[in-house]
Amino acid sequence: MLVDGDRIEAVGPVGELTQAYPTVRVRRWPGTLGPALVHDGPLPPAPTPRERVHALLRSGVGAVLAAHLTDPAVRAAAARNDVAVLDAARPPALTVGGRADLAVFAADGRCLATVVAGRLVHRRA
Repeated sequence: MLVDGDRIEAVGPVGELTQAYPTVRVRRWPGTLGPALVHDGPLPPAPTPRERVHALLRSGVGAVLAAHLTDPAVRAAAARNDVAVLDAARPPALTVGGRADLAVFAADGRCLATVVAGRLVHRRA
């Protein structure tokens, strides 16, 4: 996956992409790269709106349904973190020209990294 700003520039095997774009920075995680998830349900409980949004990011979420963002403080925290707010659920997808919302998952299902709008917002140490 080649990301430029907040968009996906190219999709392909890492060898082909690094050959075609030799000066790019490469990030690697020991897991499977795919689209960030769409959260369709109430946000996890937490003491602050920021922590509620961060709980989503830690789980690989890049979008949430508007119906679950009724609290203005939580909606503002989601906006500050570039979490996409959707009117209806849609299957997550990675497409050239599309928004760069990605996640890396370990074999056991743990989220290792979340990228929202091309920005790394979570990575497991």
